[in-house]
Amino acid sequence: MADVLPDLAELTADAHVVALPMRVRFRGITTREALVLRGPSGWTEFSPFVEYDDTEAAAWLRGSIDFGWTTHEAAADSVPVNATVPAIAPDQVAALLTRYPGCTTAKVKVAEPGTTVDDDVARVAEVRRVMGPTAAVRVDANGLWSVDQATEALERLAPFDLQYAEQPCRTVPELAALRARIDGLGVRIAADESVRKAADPLAVARAGAADVLVVKAQPLGGITAARTVIAEAGLPCVVSSALDTSVGLGMGAFLAAAAMSPGYAAGLGTAAMFASDVTADPLLPVAGRVPVRRVAVSADLLDRNAASPERTAWWLARVARVHAVLAAA
Repeated sequence: MADVLPDLAELTADAHVVALPMRVRFRGITTREALVLRGPSGWTEFSPFVEYDDTEAAAWLRGSIDFGWTTHEAAADSVPVNATVPAIAPDQVAALLTRYPGCTTAKVKVAEPGTTVDDDVARVAEVRRVMGPTAAVRVDANGLWSVDQATEALERLAPFDLQYAEQPCRTVPELAALRARIDGLGVRIAADESVRKAADPLAVARAGAADVLVVKAQPLGGITAARTVIAEAGLPCVVSSALDTSVGLGMGAFLAAAAMSPGYAAGLGTAAMFASDVTADPLLPVAGRVPVRRVAVSADLLDRNAASPERTAWWLARVARVHAVLAAA
């Protein structure tokens, strides 16, 4: 992180709250709100989900400051990325995958409230059919299954040759219990929320509760802090996004190029899920990869996608409160 916490006036001198329309519902939302701001090193992003409290959001602000107030060198020109398949009907899968040209990995959302395991199996089956037998297919339950539910679901999904199951259960003890129960099934367990939402992001690795860690730059306090977690984890790590604008995806791409385990695709192709962005040159997948670069933000798109005055006031008040949390620490 930058050595000095910028004061609030400096932090918000060029800050803009946007509400980006999404092509499909994801994580229960169809509009993604974010605060983009400019530091001496370039544009950066503060976008913890609205339900997160100020203490949890403080790590996200540390990440924003790390990217905007620190120089990071690109360790590669581009990084491979996965397609992201929301909880859609099987007949929508093929069209959605065309937004991810060249991607040979797909992450498929499962366990969506209001859907069934039958729905999940049908969706994963169609992804496998469309992408073919050599593609890597992951599933992500966002911690919504119990150990029993996860066991049943993964037994049914295992025949589709999963690369891993991301956060099938909520807690570290549940992940450890599930991992032991499905030993021999051939499905690896990846931890996401148990890393980015934990007071100790390495606890899941020490508990033997996961085979892979999913890391996200903002929630872990930025590129610098996330690289430390990756170095200490002793497990393969996949860098992913938190439904960021292309500004935040750039942060993730710098991290992925520097520290992600080879042989995996990063979850940084999610600009394809937005109908608009904050830049005229978004970090969209091309030939299965996204470039490692900072984006040039468009004043026109900031205006066009500006949040309402009420939501703008909410975000500016939020960043002020979270800044106070960091200052007190």
